[in-house]
Amino acid sequence: MSDSDSSGQSPAPSQTTHQGPVILPNPWRDWVIDGLIKYRVWWLLLACLMTAISIWPAGQLKFDESIESMYAPGNPHLRDYLESKKWFGGDEFIFIAYHDPELFEEAGENRLSQLADEVSAVPGVIPTSVQCLATYLRMTRHPAFRSRREELLDFSRGVLLGSDNQTTCIAVRLQESERAVDSAGQPISRGQTIAKLRALAEKQSFPTFVIGEPILVHDMFRYAQEDGEFMGWAASALLIGVVLFFLRDLRSVILPFVIVQMTILWTKAGLWASHLELTMVSSVLGSLLTIIGVSTVVYMSLYYHELRQSLDRETAFRRMLQVIGIDIIFVCLTTAAGFAAQLSSHLHPVQSFGITMVLGSLLVLVAMTLVLPGGMLLGPDRAGAQKPRGDQQVSQWLASLTQFVLAHRFWMGIVTLAAVIYGMAGLMQLQVETDFTKNFRSSSPVVKSLDFLETRLGGAGLWEVNFPAPHRLTDEHLDKVRQLAENLRGLIGTAEGQGLTKVVAMTDGLDLVPLLPFLIPDAQAQSRWLNSLQPEFVPSLYNAEQGRMRIMLRGLERQSAREKQALIDRVETLAKEQFPDAKVTGLFVLLNYLIDSLLQDQRTDLMVGALGLIAIMSIAYRSIVMGFVSLVPNVLPIMLLLGTMGWLGLRVNIGTAMISSDTMGLTIHDSIFYMSAYLRARRSGLNFQGALGEVQTEVRKPLIYSNVALILGFLVLTTSHFVPLITFGVLVSTAIAGGLLVNLLLLPPLLQLVDRPWLGLAPDSARTAGPEETAGTEQNPVEPTSSV
Repeated sequence: MSDSDSSGQSPAPSQTTHQGPVILPNPWRDWVIDGLIKYRVWWLLLACLMTAISIWPAGQLKFDESIESMYAPGNPHLRDYLESKKWFGGDEFIFIAYHDPELFEEAGENRLSQLADEVSAVPGVIPTSVQCLATYLRMTRHPAFRSRREELLDFSRGVLLGSDNQTTCIAVRLQESERAVDSAGQPISRGQTIAKLRALAEKQSFPTFVIGEPILVHDMFRYAQEDGEFMGWAASALLIGVVLFFLRDLRSVILPFVIVQMTILWTKAGLWASHLELTMVSSVLGSLLTIIGVSTVVYMSLYYHELRQSLDRETAFRRMLQVIGIDIIFVCLTTAAGFAAQLSSHLHPVQSFGITMVLGSLLVLVAMTLVLPGGMLLGPDRAGAQKPRGDQQVSQWLASLTQFVLAHRFWMGIVTLAAVIYGMAGLMQLQVETDFTKNFRSSSPVVKSLDFLETRLGGAGLWEVNFPAPHRLTDEHLDKVRQLAENLRGLIGTAEGQGLTKVVAMTDGLDLVPLLPFLIPDAQAQSRWLNSLQPEFVPSLYNAEQGRMRIMLRGLERQSAREKQALIDRVETLAKEQFPDAKVTGLFVLLNYLIDSLLQDQRTDLMVGALGLIAIMSIAYRSIVMGFVSLVPNVLPIMLLLGTMGWLGLRVNIGTAMISSDTMGLTIHDSIFYMSAYLRARRSGLNFQGALGEVQTEVRKPLIYSNVALILGFLVLTTSHFVPLITFGVLVSTAIAGGLLVNLLLLPPLLQLVDRPWLGLAPDSARTAGPEETAGTEQNPVEPTSSV
């Protein structure tokens, strides 16, 4: 049917038969479409040129694995941590631990010394900072310490020696990433250093475990990066299978794949040009863009295939853009708006994820604009097109569902209200997950190593309390330090100090060195002796030049949020009693506050995302009422999902924190296509039940097919080693399925509720608006059997 057939008057509102598709004139729209079709070869060549230019910069994009990347600049907790690193050199310690029944025998001591020497030679390790029990055993043979053997062993117990006197570890401090070099002076990454330490552990005759907070952070980033790359390709393969099953068209498989790969390259190049880096969260860029791009192109392909039943391909392509082109634009804008809500987060990786996905979502639109005209219209023409599999069965099921929903509007409203109350109540009960090991599968090496250290050697959590100190040590200051250290040790084993296992102060080391007239007359001499026997001990606790001292604490990582926060608060209170300017910091503290901020971000992102989507949809339809209508089916599934998590006691992690705004941005496209098709049908003259039949033919079946692709694509995330990615994949898949179901159940009665002439939505209104300006294109709409 030609465009000239679309002119004429709309039928009366009561009319229930469709007189043919009506496409309202729009010179600007038609001029753009003509340009896309006429110059399709040039647009395709431009896309290829942009891709070729993007290959090199995309390859230069770096992955930021530092703990600093997980916080926004200026964060007070990050500031305290960086100040401590500047004063004392940082505390990125790794522990190489094992159990040796012959530990105190000559053979055991030799094995320990040999391993310590090998560890010291690993590039990226500070050789002088390596600590092992063999050093203290040698000290007990020194004349000045023979009588203090038990004191020395107690000093090392809980750090280098287990309570069973058979478990030990070697503690190594890592160089700062930017300063680490190998023997040839070449830069060496943190990952290479950790890999070499793990290789040494595997060579030992005893099961040897390598663990520490730097490894927790590194493995988190490594799993996120590796799994992100894998899931991008796995999602592509899975979605290709879905498209082939439903459409049985090779071109519909190739086009989404090409568009997605171009978008990924362009996005990475754009990030590199903006001097941004990928972080832990944004590592899923490839898989998310695959899902977004493929689902959108699949919807367009399904619509195009419906038109090809009766139109040649150029006419079908033109008609597709005339009818749903503006819808596609708003789909990409709302997707970007959903991800943009992440910019309100307090966490730097979540903010970076928002920027990355906003850029990627908009570039998907650019890629489709440049590639689809040539991709669909070039090459040999295929006569007609096959209907998707299951077409008749889906149509029958949707007709029955519509009849049921409209016949039970009252009870649907009651159930919806109850669901809202249930979800909001559960949302208030959400708790955060601060046990960092819960981010990894229980079978992973990092969790097994941490279990060994936490049960035998006092845990992997290292933190500190630092405070002002005189530039020259005085007895008065050292007495205050001793008192604070004793007060902190008093917490060990108590309810207040649950999780605290070791306290190490500079005075502990000084008190091991006896005062000898003339030879060791004062604290200054004691510190020199101590440093000669155990290098880096004094500098790691006292910076005379900066006038700062600290007490090191060791704790269990596997604690609840409440226990960790209570312990941190109690330590800070005791420290300020002796030193009012004391600060509590360290990786242990950073990771605690990192997770703690997720709950507030969850609620903020949900609110910001909802407001952004309401604004865009209100602009699209020039009606704030329609903006709210479009949001209801998209917020409700998320509210139910998070509320259920709250009721079940499931905790919030980084993956959970991202689902609110992200899922709204991914599911609201269902509402856009649905409402636009409905309004087109109403303005073409169909009554309410006829319009729903038009929507069933035009929109609801393609939405079901594209949502199946989305759900399966996100489920690929469940193969990750990183639990937040698994959580993200499961929750988003569930939310998308719930969003589709709620759209099918709630939109019909909601549209019936707001379909009033005074809103300008009834067919007798002369106003046209936003994406619904064009009329439906289906030749033979399916009339629902129900009556309203």
